[in-house]
Amino acid sequence: MPNPQMLIGVYNMKLGFDNEKYLSEQSEEIRRRAERFGKLYLEFGGKLMNDFHAARCLPGYDPNVKLRLLQSLGDQAEILIAIYSGDIEHKKMRADFGISYADDALKLIDDLKGLGLLVRGIVITRYAGQPAALQFRQRLENRGINVWFHYVTQGYPADVATIVSDNGYGKNDYVPTERPIVVVTAPGPGSGKFATCLSQIYHESRQGRKAGYSKFESFPVWNMPLEHPLNVAYEAATIDLKDFNMIDPYHLQAYGKTTVNYNRDVEAYPLLRAIWEKMTDGECPYKSPTDMGVNRIGFGIIDDDVVQEASKQEVIRRNLRYLCDFAMGLTDRDSVARVDALMHKLDLKNEDRIPVEAARLAVQDAKEASKGKAGGSVVSGAAIQLKDGRIVTGHNSDELHATSAMVLNAVKLLAGIPNQIHLIAPNIIQSIAHMKRDILKGGYTSLNLDEALIGLAISCTTNPAAAIATEKLAELRGCEVHLTHIAPPGDQAGLRRLGIRFTSDPYFATKALFAGQ
Repeated sequence: MPNPQMLIGVYNMKLGFDNEKYLSEQSEEIRRRAERFGKLYLEFGGKLMNDFHAARCLPGYDPNVKLRLLQSLGDQAEILIAIYSGDIEHKKMRADFGISYADDALKLIDDLKGLGLLVRGIVITRYAGQPAALQFRQRLENRGINVWFHYVTQGYPADVATIVSDNGYGKNDYVPTERPIVVVTAPGPGSGKFATCLSQIYHESRQGRKAGYSKFESFPVWNMPLEHPLNVAYEAATIDLKDFNMIDPYHLQAYGKTTVNYNRDVEAYPLLRAIWEKMTDGECPYKSPTDMGVNRIGFGIIDDDVVQEASKQEVIRRNLRYLCDFAMGLTDRDSVARVDALMHKLDLKNEDRIPVEAARLAVQDAKEASKGKAGGSVVSGAAIQLKDGRIVTGHNSDELHATSAMVLNAVKLLAGIPNQIHLIAPNIIQSIAHMKRDILKGGYTSLNLDEALIGLAISCTTNPAAAIATEKLAELRGCEVHLTHIAPPGDQAGLRRLGIRFTSDPYFATKALFAGQ
C-alpha cells in the first residue's frame, strides 16, 4: 500500500459565523413581516436543507439552521415545494448529493415530515406537457402527496394586464393553504418559487383575502461590499444561471443608501411592484428589491477575515468544478470564462487550494519511485488535508484507486497504525478483483473508494487494525481533498458518503471513453 506523505498546511479551524445570533435576528424579522400581512408567502432563496455552500463560505454555519427556524415558527408555518418541469424532464442533478432535483424534492418531503413540519405538497412550475412531469405527478399522487400545476405565464414579463388575469396567473392551479406563513422552497435555483408566490397572492386576492410576499434570502449579502469574497462566491455558485451581483438602484434612489442585490431580483422588482399594484389596487409596500428580502445573515458574521478566506476557497472549488464540467461537456466556455474572471477579481489561482499541489506532487514522487521498475505508470494522485493541518496523499496502483489509497493512508495515520500493516487483507482485494474481472467482466480491477470502504468493513471482522481505522473515517468529514483526475462514480459516491469536500483537475484517469468505476 502506498506510503502516506505528510505536509503541514494551514487549516482554518476558526469560526466565522454565529448561528444563534443569526437565528434570533432572522426569526424576529420574519415574524415582523408576517404581522404586516394577513398571510405571508415567504420564498426561501437558496437551499432549505443541507446548505453546504453557506457552510463552506461561513465556517460555523449550520447547514440546517433554516430548519431550526421553521421549527421555531411551530404551527404558524406550512411548506410548499416548487420544482421546474424542465428540470424533471432533463434530470437536472444536485451536484453536492449526486441526485436529481426530482429525487431531492422527495428527500426534502421525507426530511421535513420527519421533523414534524407540515408539507402542503408540490407545485410543478412552467408545465408544458412534459411526459416526465406527468410521470412525476403520478408517482407523488400514488404516495399520497398533493401536486398542482403552474403553467408558462402568458404575457410574462411585459404584459402585466395579461399576467394578472384569468389567462395569466388565473390559469394556474390554486393551492389551498391554512397557516399564516407559507414557505415556498425548491431543490435549487430557477425552480419558479417567485412565480409560485405571486400566483398564490393573485388567487388569494381574487377570493377577497389579503396576502403578502417576502423573500428569505441568504446571498448576496446586502449590507456587505459588492466585491466582498462572500458575495463573489455567490456569483461563482450561480454561474450556470448567469446571475451577477449589482448595486440595488431602487434602494439607492429611495433611501440614498448603497446595498447589494443580484440581477434577477432587481429585474423582477418592477414586475412585482406592477403586479402588486394591479392585484391589490394599492401601493406596493416595498420600495426596492432589498426591502422585499429578509436577509440577516451578515449580522451572524463574527470574524470577517475567516469568512473572506473561506469564500475565496469556495471560488477556487467552483472554478475547478467548471473546468471539469467543461471537459465532460456539461457546461460551455462562457461559464468557464465567467468563473475565471471571478478568480482574477480576487487574485486567486487553483494552487491556492492547499491539497492541489500536494496531489500533483504525489504523482511526480510516485513516478520517480517507479523508474526502472516493471508495471504501468502512475497516472493519478489524491491529497487530503486533515483537520490538524497534515496532508496525506495516495496514488493509484493495480490494487487501489488513488482516492482509495489516500483515504486508507489517512485513517491509518489518524489511528497511529504503522504503514506496513495492511488494513484490507490482500486476499480480500484479490477476491474483489476476481469478481470484477472474471465474473462481472469489468475492465478495471483496482478498488474504487466505495469498494475499498466495503473491503475495509469486511476486514474489521478479522483485523483489529481495520476496526480501529474504520472508526477514524468519521474524522474525515468536512476535510478538503483534491484529485489529479476527474473522479469516477465509485470514488465520487464514497467521498460524498464520507462528507469530504473534493475537487479535481480537468483530466481523465484513463484513455477509455467510458469509465464505469
